[in-house]
Amino acid sequence: QVQLVESGGGLVQAGGSLKLSCAASGNSFNAMGWYRQAPGKQRELVATITSGGRINYADSVKGRFTISRDNAKNTVYLQMSSLKPEDTAVYYCNARNLPYTYWGQGTQVTVSS
Repeated sequence: QVQLVESGGGLVQAGGSLKLSCAASGNSFNAMGWYRQAPGKQRELVATITSGGRINYADSVKGRFTISRDNAKNTVYLQMSSLKPEDTAVYYCNARNLPYTYWGQGTQVTVSS
């Protein structure tokens, strides 16, 4: 059974940093990544990374967030820097072996101004 366990969310002041982690169990995945959902908004892509290291970022986080993964540990990370209040959201880990996709339970990130 696939499980994605996220950690690292919290409250931070604008300009600060946080690092999210997502440990996957039950399978290895071609692609892993992070999405986020702010109150009243749709879930949106933050960043994804393939097992081969191909990376995609949302324009809103380019230059501020860095995604990485440790294939041996089946874990994906999201280093978030220069955080802004508009980054406040629930961040969800995502793992895919198409056509299957899996989601973590979400971790809250709150950026205060």
